[in-house]
Amino acid sequence: MLLTGGTTPWKLLNTEPVKKYPVLSDKLSCDVLVVGGGISGALMAYVLSVQGVDAILLEKNRVCEGSTSANTGLLQISNDCPLSDLIQHFGEDRGSAFYRMCRNAIRRITEIANTLSRDSGLISRSSLYYASNPQDIGLIRHEYDLLKRKGFDVQYWGRDDVKAKFPFSKEAAIYTRGDAEVNPYLLGHHLLQDASDQGLRIYENSEVKETEYTDNDVTVMTDQGSVSAKNVIWATGYSTQEWKPDYQVDLLNTYAIMTEPVPDLSSWYERTLIWETDRPYLYFRTTPDQRIMAGGLDEPLPPSGKPEEYAEPRSQRLLNEIHKLFPTLTDVKLACSWAGVFATTRDGIPLIGRHPQYPHSYFIEVYGGNGMVYSMIAADLLAETMAGREPEELKWFSLRRPIDLNFT
Repeated sequence: MLLTGGTTPWKLLNTEPVKKYPVLSDKLSCDVLVVGGGISGALMAYVLSVQGVDAILLEKNRVCEGSTSANTGLLQISNDCPLSDLIQHFGEDRGSAFYRMCRNAIRRITEIANTLSRDSGLISRSSLYYASNPQDIGLIRHEYDLLKRKGFDVQYWGRDDVKAKFPFSKEAAIYTRGDAEVNPYLLGHHLLQDASDQGLRIYENSEVKETEYTDNDVTVMTDQGSVSAKNVIWATGYSTQEWKPDYQVDLLNTYAIMTEPVPDLSSWYERTLIWETDRPYLYFRTTPDQRIMAGGLDEPLPPSGKPEEYAEPRSQRLLNEIHKLFPTLTDVKLACSWAGVFATTRDGIPLIGRHPQYPHSYFIEVYGGNGMVYSMIAADLLAETMAGREPEELKWFSLRRPIDLNFT
């Protein structure tokens, strides 16, 4: 499966050398094997290394060069599935608790990023979630009332409030504090570099070709070596669906662009993260070097299997959407555009945990627009599980949970 196409942003911007890791060529053993070197695997391996767990990470290509290099790096409490929908589907206690987990996960990522030996461009931001059309005013108001009642730091903005802060106006919006932006490519590399310094063994260009399960452990074989582990954590992202398809999951194609640096972003209030109620939605952020990123336009995968097949017209539309919101930024020019595979679950929350067909195995399938936040949740839940203290909340994300296929 081709995960990305086009020119992804972070490798384009990155001017510092990134660490390279050897190919696995020995027979090794460990307590926990992490398969997958994207941001999910990096967070998982880092948390394990901090806890002193004997762990190995395998990546079939180069670390952080798959979907992580295409990730636009928004960290948000609210996500694709509004709190009101989660409460309707899971009940008030569990729906609200999941949103609190997202808030706590952003705080955890921020704390971790601030302790790393290198800067990953994490900046605290607020978010603006606006009504795409007048029919969504009630949705915004209801969602705001729920978030406020549950203790989230939100404000309700009417048309005049939005117009006073931005060069555009929307009938209603929720302004949320406590979100953030980050460079996921650098964050992943820096997590792994620091974890490697703490004893994590990392191997690149080491694809798992075969897996053998026994009553006591799992052994994976690559072209040149093998690893035997008490437990395996599969953090293989969207490509997991090639060999373990989940009936709860829909695969889509998504698009994004990044502009050249913009001389003056003073009209962009607080460099806020911006997104909307329409589905599929558009979203916008800035970068520390004065660029704008925009993304969205999710649609079915191209028949060719090449994510970038329709990227050119979608990229122009995204650029036009920037001009609509910020009409004074008339000279904004495209620096790069890309497309990628994207996955969602039918009930709006990730898949994390065991699968009965794979002994001693745990899966991190953090599908949805808030994947990095979900990755942090998964890393903490599974780290506790590896320590013999499986959290009750892990059951919420079961890979075998019943799914209402009519729920959206």
